[in-house]
Amino acid sequence: QVQLVESGGGLVQPGGSLRLSCASSGRLFSISTMAWYRQAPGKQRELVALMTGGGSTNYADSVKGRFTISRANAVNTVYLQMNSLKPEDTAVYYCHVYRTDYWGQGTQVTVSS
Repeated sequence: QVQLVESGGGLVQPGGSLRLSCASSGRLFSISTMAWYRQAPGKQRELVALMTGGGSTNYADSVKGRFTISRANAVNTVYLQMNSLKPEDTAVYYCHVYRTDYWGQGTQVTVSS
């Protein structure tokens, strides 16, 4: 069983920044592909970014150039640095071990003036 605990969400003004963190209890974290998803009210959950164990990354077109995924294997943590935030980035953000049943509880990000 893998537990994922997100933190770092909150309320930010348009143009601002936030960094989300996700701590994993998984023993195979360093070789796992980790992903961030988000779900806005009334919309389907969508992939935001992912990073393989080897460091390759992939981003949704809507966040390219603004968001950066990274990981610290020594502390079993994956991050999502979000810059130049827009109101349309408002959603609950979830950490996920890619293509498994393991999801975090989600953290709310609200971008509003």
